[in-house]
Amino acid sequence: MQSKLLFSAALASTLVLSSCKKLGELSADNFTVTPSPMEAVSGKVPVTINGRFPEKYMKKKAVVTVTPELRYEGGKAVGQNATFQGEKVQGNDQEISYKLGGNYTMKNSFDYIPAMQKSELYLTFQARIGKKQVEVPAVKVADGVIATSTLVGEAAASGNTELAPDAFQYAIKQTKQAQIKYLINQANVRNSELKGASVQDFVKTLREIKADQKGFMLDNIEISAYASPEGSLKFNTELAEKRQNSSADYVNKQLKANELSTSVDQKYTAEDWEGFQELVKASNIQDKDVILRVLSMYPDPEEREKQIRNLSAGFEELANEILPELRRARMTINYNLIGRTDDEIQAQYKSDASKLSVEELLYAATLTDNAAEQKDIYTTTTKQYASDYRAYNNLAGLAIQEGDLAAAKNYLNQAASKKADAAEVNANLALLALAEGNADQAQNYLSKATSAKNYSELLGTIQIAQGNYAQAAQSLNGVKTNAAALAQILNKDYSTAAATLNGVAKPNALTSYLKAVVAARTQQSAAVVSNLKDAIAKDSKMKARAAKDLEFAAYFNDANFQSVVK
Repeated sequence: MQSKLLFSAALASTLVLSSCKKLGELSADNFTVTPSPMEAVSGKVPVTINGRFPEKYMKKKAVVTVTPELRYEGGKAVGQNATFQGEKVQGNDQEISYKLGGNYTMKNSFDYIPAMQKSELYLTFQARIGKKQVEVPAVKVADGVIATSTLVGEAAASGNTELAPDAFQYAIKQTKQAQIKYLINQANVRNSELKGASVQDFVKTLREIKADQKGFMLDNIEISAYASPEGSLKFNTELAEKRQNSSADYVNKQLKANELSTSVDQKYTAEDWEGFQELVKASNIQDKDVILRVLSMYPDPEEREKQIRNLSAGFEELANEILPELRRARMTINYNLIGRTDDEIQAQYKSDASKLSVEELLYAATLTDNAAEQKDIYTTTTKQYASDYRAYNNLAGLAIQEGDLAAAKNYLNQAASKKADAAEVNANLALLALAEGNADQAQNYLSKATSAKNYSELLGTIQIAQGNYAQAAQSLNGVKTNAAALAQILNKDYSTAAATLNGVAKPNALTSYLKAVVAARTQQSAAVVSNLKDAIAKDSKMKARAAKDLEFAAYFNDANFQSVVK
């Protein structure tokens, strides 16, 4: 009997000791994961794990290290671990009460890869009691990663590229000026003046306008006549008017000779003090500063002349160098250079594109919505005007929209070699960087493209890539693109996102896919299926994505959904 009692005591002692050397299993109920499901943000999968060690779990001499692992097909990502200790362990880790248990929080961030869409988050445990290792089974705490934010690259590529504009104008304003100089106190037009280069060019221009009235359009002719500021105001007024009339007579004779008709607008200035001041400023005459001071001190013309004449040496220079230049009449032809019409440009391109200017070629590309035709025109432009960056830039824009990022990069490199600081080039380089998943590089390019028309759109798309969804939605407010809708979805503004997607000018597979996401988040099952069907019809790659996309987790067992993604 005594031996039986001793055996029983020994067995009890063994059971107690063995139980003291074990830690129980933990379950998913001991953990909360935020967000759930996990989400990719700015190339990362951030996750907060709130855990609890139950009462009487953490042995007083136990040490437990918890390590998160995001497991996916073909590999796993290991997060930052955390260590916890019992009450009798001497260390600096968080202490957990044996009697009461304890709560803890772990923050982790995994570098996102596409395979993580279909993944499982596990917590693994490395534990010991004293010096003895004990086994604690791993616990699965979460499933999969929502990766909607990673669509930003595709959204960027389908956005608005920056077009380098042409400077083509159907009517380009032109002027041609000529000047007739007069002798002191005279108003007759001298033959010697009519032989001058400016007057001869003036007459030549009138002849050219007459000869090509399809290519030129005459607006009017302006005449401004002047007298130098010397002598009485009454005399100078009469003199300036006579000079106006004599120059007008000459102009009217030339119009008649060339069989042209237009208005001749005339005016005269009795004393050209303004011209006088400009010429003095530009000269190196004696007493220059004194003369300019007199002009500022004395507004009265007679007093001015009196004070200046008192500068005997200075006035002599004025009389010889300045005043003769003010005895004049200026004649100005205002006309328009008329370019080819749209039809004429298109016809010329087909017959012989080499006769088109670079501005006409770039403009020709805007006359068609056919991408292939635009590409042909821009390619022709690069051959004829190889030093102009604009056609290379615009070819890059077409390549981005076609999804040919390699070609886009090549064109942009060529454009940058012609004009590295061009806003359009840097804007498209930013767009390309976004499409390739490099938000930091995109930001650098965007800093050189502040004057680009699509600056705000690019900024908003970069903000999506950076995980700043509220800012992105604000930057993209009013923009009707996939990127704008994506920002609104991620910012949980589903009604605005739906309206944006309905307004996309050139909807593509991504447009339909985002419509399906909006439908899923607003529990519209029929719209989920119909929009996914449309997305897959436009791009078959969408099928594989949709099949594992947790945006549609609620529909994974739905027969209609399965019929679309299988």
